[in-house]
Amino acid sequence: MTENALDLHPGTWAERTPDKPAVIMAGSGETVTYRELDDAANRLSRLFHDAGLKPGDHVAFCMENRPEYLPILWGAHYAGLYYTAISSRLTAEELAYVIEDSGSRAFLSSPYMADSLKGLDDVLSKLEIRLSVGGDLPGFDRYEEAIARKSAEPLPDRVEGLPMLYSSGTTGRPKGVKPALTGDPLGTGEGLTAMVRLLFGADENSVYLSPAPLYHSAPLRYCTQFLRIGATVVVMERFDAEGALAAIEKYRVTHSQWVPTMFVRMLKLDPEIRDRYDVSSLQFAIHAAAPCPIPIKEQMMEWWGPIIHEYYAGTEGNGFCYASPEDWLAHKGTVGKVINGELHIVDDDGNELPPGEEGAIYFGKGLQEFEYHNDPEKTAAGRLPNGWSTLGDIGRVDEDGFLYLTDRKSNMIISGGVNIYPQETENVLTMHPKVQDVAVFGVPNPDFGEEVKAVVQPVDPESAGEELEKELIAYCREHLADVKCPRSIDFREELPRHPTGKLYKRLLKDEYWKGHETRLL
Repeated sequence: MTENALDLHPGTWAERTPDKPAVIMAGSGETVTYRELDDAANRLSRLFHDAGLKPGDHVAFCMENRPEYLPILWGAHYAGLYYTAISSRLTAEELAYVIEDSGSRAFLSSPYMADSLKGLDDVLSKLEIRLSVGGDLPGFDRYEEAIARKSAEPLPDRVEGLPMLYSSGTTGRPKGVKPALTGDPLGTGEGLTAMVRLLFGADENSVYLSPAPLYHSAPLRYCTQFLRIGATVVVMERFDAEGALAAIEKYRVTHSQWVPTMFVRMLKLDPEIRDRYDVSSLQFAIHAAAPCPIPIKEQMMEWWGPIIHEYYAGTEGNGFCYASPEDWLAHKGTVGKVINGELHIVDDDGNELPPGEEGAIYFGKGLQEFEYHNDPEKTAAGRLPNGWSTLGDIGRVDEDGFLYLTDRKSNMIISGGVNIYPQETENVLTMHPKVQDVAVFGVPNPDFGEEVKAVVQPVDPESAGEELEKELIAYCREHLADVKCPRSIDFREELPRHPTGKLYKRLLKDEYWKGHETRLL
């Protein structure tokens, strides 16, 4: 535990335990010490400052999981900036949109992204800072050389920076979730810092395994918190079921965070492989991002013991529900009880519903104030007049106050922990000359929870078939990250629409969810 109220940042640990590993890459074993992390972050923060960036300005970075990732994050944080971690799976078209929409003045990437950056010269040329990490990119300066020219002395009067991450947009484009900057001195910490300590018993002796891409909200935020408190963060270059177990054993991991798909993959390993690894060091295994099927969580509890904790929250930070292992075993299927903010279940008119009745999930008095960047309409649409805000989910609470998710009002698909809004995919497929009408929604997938399905009304009914299916999927992948594209397409002579034009997507979705207790997994 730290003693000073402003100690909650890596610089504290660079002074106290300079040679302690701050970040370890699970596969290669490459290590960044706290001294090295703080040194790189200070130099980068000075580079931003010397270029004229001020607290509240925006920067963005897009790269694979690599040793420099978290030092770069902290460099932006030390400078008091908004920083946008962009998915490394996006197409050039999507990357350009996020860079421009965020108003970023600096952009950092790596040779891993070279193909996706082709054709972005017009967008990139407008940026004041372009840095390439771990190799050369045309039009970019080398990150390592650029920061080497800067002092490692901390900037004066530092304030807390914040991530502005993009959540897929219901109107077809992702939207930046922009929390309000507090102006608090660096090291003040966040509400999530206290939760990591109190709920999950984390301290400077913890070893946290992050098996997911760091651009996702939960991995990014939780890695940040564990580095605030002086723990060691082990980052997997990419998720591999056996590799995750090997990392737990090798690095004596105490804390970890997963999505249900990862549980499924580990459970599907041959028992001899599973039993080969010692996971007894694990004290807390946290999961979120998507509901976990009850049988999967039961099997994980049998294997790892009652150490699996669950929470329900969003990038927006408008509320937080939590279920301890004991809570979940007594209320199987719950995603937790609200512990930050107020939880409300309301009907279509905004009236609060009693326990047991299904309605829209709203939060009041949450962790942070936020808005959707450059989209006041979306910001307003997710709020009631009294200020309660929603992530777009449907659910109910039981008499004990535990929340159960039953559907997603927004039609959002969660596939392997990744949020996908079908409107974005529909907008692309609609532009194909052979498509008359299209509906995109989630259907059950035993590994990923849900997968993306498209139902298409072709212009020429005679063209429906495997050849057109392949053509449309390929077309979609030209414009969108593959995770947003349908894995399969079915064809109909006509889609169920009201004379006003409203699509009854629920009628289509229900066909694929027959036999399931809820309309999500």
